[in-house]
Amino acid sequence: MSNTPNHYGAGRERPEPVQIVKQRRDTALAALADGVPYVRFLGILFERHGDELTAVLPFKEDLIGNPVMPAIHGGVTAAFLEVAAVIELTWSSFWDDLESDQISAEEITRDHLPRYPKTIDFTIDYLRTGLPRDAYARARVVRSGRRYASVHVEAWQDNRLRPFAQGTGHFLMQDNG
Repeated sequence: MSNTPNHYGAGRERPEPVQIVKQRRDTALAALADGVPYVRFLGILFERHGDELTAVLPFKEDLIGNPVMPAIHGGVTAAFLEVAAVIELTWSSFWDDLESDQISAEEITRDHLPRYPKTIDFTIDYLRTGLPRDAYARARVVRSGRRYASVHVEAWQDNRLRPFAQGTGHFLMQDNG
């Protein structure tokens, strides 16, 4: 037995190894994103840093709507923003349960997902041309209650301070109980 004092305090368990925590979070996020067919179709990826998500839309030629400019199609931009908002809202709604182990990452599979919120409305502001390059988006939950949520999302390409589109969505929350 070691004479080393318990640095975690009396009665406190040692924290999980960081790799286990990362794996649990990454597994849950991958299943959540993979549960939306349009995410796979567009090739949207999600990067996670702690509880913060960044959606990534890797550039592909078939995302171009106007080949003369060229510009990313407005429908692709709208879908990208809405998907970023829905995934962020769903992620944030079960983050606490995931972290407290009330939901295990193994339970969150493509066949067993939390119910995604339903879009009530989604407004897009096209601020400038979406150029033929990768795009990024971050959503922020403005309000989330038991039945209703509001989310704001911004998309940018080269400079986060110069978004090319932003959106605000209102969502009907689903009971996952």
